[in-house]
Amino acid sequence: MTMINRTIAGKEFFWFNNTLVAIQISSAEGEDGICVVEHLKPYGESPPLHVHRHEDEVFHILEGKLRFVVDGRERIAVAGETVIAPKGLPHTFRVESPEGARTLTITRGSDFETMLRQASRPAERPDLPPASEPTPEMIEALTRICAKNGIDIVGPPLG
Repeated sequence: MTMINRTIAGKEFFWFNNTLVAIQISSAEGEDGICVVEHLKPYGESPPLHVHRHEDEVFHILEGKLRFVVDGRERIAVAGETVIAPKGLPHTFRVESPEGARTLTITRGSDFETMLRQASRPAERPDLPPASEPTPEMIEALTRICAKNGIDIVGPPLG
């Protein structure tokens, strides 16, 4: 089994659910509001099905294998591939590689980045957080934070 590179660099590190997030470029840094976020994700990680109202979400796979569902269409993506989830279309993914995955997420605007900052906690170290199942209160808080930032949760994670 290949191990995912667990050493990622970044300006700011957060634990978002069961993932490590490193903000590489903040939307505030450039004129076009481009945000680049690196994620370290464990096997099985899947966000709820959701829709971004204002931003396309671009995923570039650095390591690992993910199963994406975008607007009802399923696709497997591996290292070196890029997937777009256009704004307005429901999408989610699931990490399928047993060793986890490392990805870049690119957006234009501050909705996604602001949501990450509000829904995350500072990482104690640049590695995955201790795994935990979300509580009903955590799900409600994430749903509220997402809605406030132009992201609507419309369904469950992939099983």
